[in-house]
Amino acid sequence: MAAYTTDKIRNVVLCGHSGSGKTTFAETMLFEAKAITRRGTIGDGNTQSDYTTLEQERGHSLFASLLHGTWKDTKINILDTPGLDDFSGEVVTALKVADTAVMLLNARSGVEVGTELIWEYIEKNETPSLFVINQLDHEKADFETTLDQAKKRFGTRVLAFQFPVNQGPGFNAIVDALRMVMYQFPAGGGKPEKKPIPAEHKSRAEELHAALVEAAAENDDALMEKFFEEGTLNEEDLAKGLTIGLAHRQYFPVFCASGLQDMGSGRIMGFIHDVCPSPADRPAASLDGGGSKPCDSGARPCVFIFKTVHEPKVGNVSYFKVYSGTLKAGDEMVNADNGTSERFSQLFESEGKNRNQVDELKAGDIGCTVKLKGSHTNQTLNPKGSELKIERIHFPGSRIRMAVVPPSKADVEKMAHALHAIREEDPTLILEQSIELKQTIIHGQGEMHLEIVRHKSEQNYGVQLQYMEPRIPYRETITKMVNQDYRHKKQSGGAGQFAEVHMRIEPYYEGMPDPSGLTVKNHEIEDLKWGGKFSFIWAIVGGVIDTRFTNAIKKGIMAKMEEGPCTGSYCRDVRVSIYDGKMHDVDSNDMAFQIASTMCFKDAFHKAGPQILEPVYDLEVMCDAEVMGNVMGDLQTRRAIIMGMDSEGHYQVIRARVPLKELHKYSSSLRSLTQGKAKFSMTFAEYGAVPSDIQAKLTAEYAQTAHDEHH
Repeated sequence: MAAYTTDKIRNVVLCGHSGSGKTTFAETMLFEAKAITRRGTIGDGNTQSDYTTLEQERGHSLFASLLHGTWKDTKINILDTPGLDDFSGEVVTALKVADTAVMLLNARSGVEVGTELIWEYIEKNETPSLFVINQLDHEKADFETTLDQAKKRFGTRVLAFQFPVNQGPGFNAIVDALRMVMYQFPAGGGKPEKKPIPAEHKSRAEELHAALVEAAAENDDALMEKFFEEGTLNEEDLAKGLTIGLAHRQYFPVFCASGLQDMGSGRIMGFIHDVCPSPADRPAASLDGGGSKPCDSGARPCVFIFKTVHEPKVGNVSYFKVYSGTLKAGDEMVNADNGTSERFSQLFESEGKNRNQVDELKAGDIGCTVKLKGSHTNQTLNPKGSELKIERIHFPGSRIRMAVVPPSKADVEKMAHALHAIREEDPTLILEQSIELKQTIIHGQGEMHLEIVRHKSEQNYGVQLQYMEPRIPYRETITKMVNQDYRHKKQSGGAGQFAEVHMRIEPYYEGMPDPSGLTVKNHEIEDLKWGGKFSFIWAIVGGVIDTRFTNAIKKGIMAKMEEGPCTGSYCRDVRVSIYDGKMHDVDSNDMAFQIASTMCFKDAFHKAGPQILEPVYDLEVMCDAEVMGNVMGDLQTRRAIIMGMDSEGHYQVIRARVPLKELHKYSSSLRSLTQGKAKFSMTFAEYGAVPSDIQAKLTAEYAQTAHDEHH
């Protein structure tokens, strides 16, 4: 079979809050397109997407699935995405390659907090979008409230193309203001009968139709002229104007549906075919480092891998979009990111877990292949001699961190291999080998996300991961000035060791004056790699310590700053002035001065009002007004400082500063506090002083550990 040409391809992503019915709706779209003969259900675990055992066990989507159906002469690629916040990386991935977003709204819950989060990603990608108010057969369905919330949140560009008749358990008809017809469905759904719009709904339908005609005319001068002359537009003109308007995000249509009852999806498939943009109608893809790549099947091929999945019996399955040219089975391509040469020996169209082999895929199409050697998510492949790189997917920042421990020392290498392989599949997972904390730390989107990582490690790589609370990267500093001296003397046969150092330590701040009463001979200010500054002043007069020992003294101080005196954490924002001391012609050497300066700094630090600092994060929580009290109460138990509150649409946004220590497992606490009606994001803000009781506890714990290690 010939490959679909670019103008006959539509790429749509189904997105929405968890429970809005995306997977069931995808099943109904495929059924309407005759891609499947029977609709599966989530309860029976036999839908085309949600095909992994994990998804079937849990009863909801965890990964984006690629499906496709044919409508008339057009191929519609459908990306079904998860609605849970923990898997927002899957949504971002799918939006990268889709040309239209189909946002499902749950008719009984309206615009939910997950909708808000996804909308931010849609806005960043500037993706043309339409809304489907789904589950209109539910007894608590409320089309008007949901439509009203969508208009308040997403603006006046939200236009109702349809409205339901008899919403609730008796839902069986939809008035279509674009076609000016009523679709009446048989019991159990399926193909509707076209009927005239009943008299009681006629004026509303006409009002909506006039708004649609106006929206279509606005996008083309010739259409606008025709509209003024004739007062309306014919169906062909209407479709032309609406196509331009949708592609430029001038309006966001709203449709009605019940995915479960198979009502409304056929009409939406028709609209996707008639009006939604093809890949060629979308702006040229941005390239890394500037420039763009138009979607042209006559150009040389350019392929971008947007998702990698490891399948136990197959290995890596690479999902890609052809950004230009025609990719043929057997083509040799070169990875622009790492220079690996790859052969696309087989090409497939994807139907969830099933794959159909094809000979070629043209610009704009989405497919997959197997057994690429060294190419992964976010990489571009071109023919030899071309080094174009499609702009990478920008993934959301992490919101949970866990220390990960292998079951035994023998499994350390196996664990590292498993985690790196999973990371290649899932770029929202960040791995960190922390020298400072002496732990392997993984950063993810939420607890459920890390549970999936644990499951993959066990199933695919035979490694059982254990999670534990990670240590906190504290910092140490001082609050007052202290003068201190230390003499290091060691005599044990042969050459001895001798060094005496006098130092002043004080808190460092930008633009501070020179130390009073000292003569500054040399002054260095160093940016520390762990943050903060170290200021080192050589103020020796009269050569009591030779300048050749400067580096040894500095090295001794730095050794203690890398393992602070109070908790073993890095020290920062300290100024040290070396102003006096003694040396011996024979027994003084670098080692002696290094030891002396380490011990002197340690003693001085303990007397200089030491202060332990902790990482503090800016936290933003978006929640329903009804759960706001619970969220605020919980934040107060976490030593949070509330920075401000706003309302966004019908949501409340709380901004707070919270110590990292208090954010351990926050995602699951928030989910249970709010029944999933809240989202949060966190970004590092600053290092702040820990309260004195916590400082005393941390210092005592460190002293005990040091004592235990020595005995």
